[in-house]
Parts: sequence; C-alpha cells; structure tokens
Amino acid sequence: MMDIRPPRTDQKPDPLRVRRYRQAPERGPRLLFFSGGSALEGVSRQLQRYSHNTIHLVTPFDSGGSSATLRDAFGMPALGDLRSRLLALADETTPGHPQIQRLFTHRLPREAEPEAQRATLEALASGRHALMVDLAPPLRRPICHLFDVFRAAMPATFDLRGACIGNLILAGGYLDGRRQLDTVVQQAAELVKVRGTVRAVVDHDYHLAATLADGRRVLGQHRITGKEVPPLDTPIARIDLSASGEAHVPATPPLPEGSRRLIASADLICYPPGSFYSSVLANLLPAGVGRAIRGNPCPKVFIPNPGHDPEQVGQDLPGLVTALLETLRRDTGEDCPAAGLLDIILIDSRHGDYVGHLDADFLAELGVTLIDIPLVSEVSAPHFDDDRLVAALMSLA
Repeated sequence: MMDIRPPRTDQKPDPLRVRRYRQAPERGPRLLFFSGGSALEGVSRQLQRYSHNTIHLVTPFDSGGSSATLRDAFGMPALGDLRSRLLALADETTPGHPQIQRLFTHRLPREAEPEAQRATLEALASGRHALMVDLAPPLRRPICHLFDVFRAAMPATFDLRGACIGNLILAGGYLDGRRQLDTVVQQAAELVKVRGTVRAVVDHDYHLAATLADGRRVLGQHRITGKEVPPLDTPIARIDLSASGEAHVPATPPLPEGSRRLIASADLICYPPGSFYSSVLANLLPAGVGRAIRGNPCPKVFIPNPGHDPEQVGQDLPGLVTALLETLRRDTGEDCPAAGLLDIILIDSRHGDYVGHLDADFLAELGVTLIDIPLVSEVSAPHFDDDRLVAALMSLA
C-alpha cells in the first residue's frame, strides 16, 4: 500500500536540534547540496555556524563571463562557481582570511589597456602588487607560483579585461596539476581553510544544452540563464550535456567514484534554490547520480525558488517537481518511486511568489510531504532568509 503522507503546514524548526549543532559544528550533519552560481553563498556562510561537514557538488558548466575566456583558451571546466563556494565556506577566523578574500574576488578593470593588464598580472606573479604584499609568505609563495604557471600558458591574445583573479589562480593550479580539477579544488580548500567539502560534480569540459518546448535547442549555459542575453521566451523541456560548445554533441559522463561516495555519506540531500536548470538539474545529469541518491535512505528535500527565476518561464510548482523527478529517473529508470528520490518539498506560501500550487492529490500520489513555514523575512524578501532556511534544514537532518 502506498504511504500517503498529508501535507505538514505546522512544522517548525527544532530549536533543540539547531542549538545542539550550533554548539558543536565540527560534529554537524553532512548536508549535501546540488548547486552552482551565487544563490547559496549566504546560506553557505550561515551553514558554517552549524556544521563543518556540509557537501557541495557544484556545476562546472558556466560558459559566460571570464569563465568563458578561460574555457576557450584552455579547454577546461568552468571555475567561477567553485571559487565562489570555496570562499563562502572559508573559515573567516583564519589569519589572513580578509587578504585572501580580497585577492580571490578582485577583478582586473575592463577599461585598462592590454599592456596595463599584463603589467598588473606580472606584479601579482612577482608578489609586488598591493593585493599580494599583505599576504603572509607561506600563502604568497604558492600563489605567485600559480600566477607564473598561468602566465607561461596564457595565449598571446588572451583577454584579461574583467578577469577574476581567483579564477586565474585556480586556472594556474589546474594547468600545474596535470588538469586534475579535484586536485586544484582540494588545494584551494586547504589554502582558505574551507569548512566543508566542495567538489565539481564532474571533472570534464562539458556544456549545457537545453531543448525548448517548441523543439529549438539552446547551447551554452550563458544562453539559458537569462543574465547575459535576454531570457528565454519558451519553456525548457529538457536539459542535457554536450561535449562541445559549438555544436550539440550529446554526452553523459559517469559520476566519479569520489562524488558517489559523498552522496552515499550524506545525512540529508538538498535540491536547493537557485537557477533551476543550469544550477540544480545540471548536477543531476551524469550517469550514476540518480542511482546514488536512490541508494541513500536519508531525507531528500526540494526547495523551489520563492521568487522569479528566468529559467522557469512557463513552469509551475507541479511542473518543477515533475522535471526534477524526470531528470533523476533518466538514471534510475522510469519505474523508480518518487519516494526514493524526493521526500520533502519546503516552501513559504505566505511570503513566496510561486506559480501554481501543490495540491493534496498531487502530493499523495507521489508520497511526498509538503512543509510550508515562514522562510522569507521582511529584510530578505523576495529571497529566503539565510538563517531561517538553514535552521529548517538542520531540523530535518
């Protein structure tokens, strides 16, 4: 008999559990997030107060901005989202943290001449730049080395305008470490003292491809998000990976064993707010992700965006849940029960701006619980309040 769980609208964060995690974050739960972009930066900073054991599987498929320049030059995965998550989880009490934060987030000016840009890069590599002078020698020396590696490999025509310094450092580590993305991310995590685990969901140079409801295909994440080009005017029907950014070459890379073990170890799996297709569903595309999720009996929580997401044009709440399950079932098989992939949907219907609603019949058919609690504050609106969202997740772990 199907386990039909009625919606729970009176669930509140568990103050005792939240307080216990706050008192000993080094023993906090292993919450795993499939994400990318900046949507979870504030949440990640708050997570440190409750757990130093969170896991973040991040998309390396960005094809816009300075990430695109690096990808075009070196045929590498995107680094920007990984850099952002590493910094969001960095231990802010570590000596030298403010200086590292400034260095890794600094961007070269767009208006400067190429000669001036290269002179700035040379000053960074030599340690003479103001951003480098304040670093302690144990930090400065390896970073200078990575700048040197990048400069030696940089094509003569490389465009440094608007380049993020942190991305250049990580690119130097990637090239210096035989193009092993996991290795450079781990080294950066140790450098900034990350409280948690950050990993790219796959270590390959892939691109996103969206098939629209009218049959058109859009290639490249920057054409999907609605941030660098006008938003899509037709709903996305399906998201896939392509081995090329120039033409659609279907690809389904295997989930690395290390990532599979991380999913298996999680105390809670979260499909968080953020760009629904390019940040959340993109992480679920490698072969083995759905099966790894199904194999872990921990709670699985979906948190729909409480406000506008350009990628969700033409989609309502039931459509988002359906798209999430359909993407996972590509790996598990269509007959996989929803309860093996999703347990809880977390919303704030009073303060969030959702399209459509999740009725009792829809939820009962899936066997999924709806928790509807205040998650958007007056200050955070229209977005979730980071404190409230983290407290809710900690209560479910």
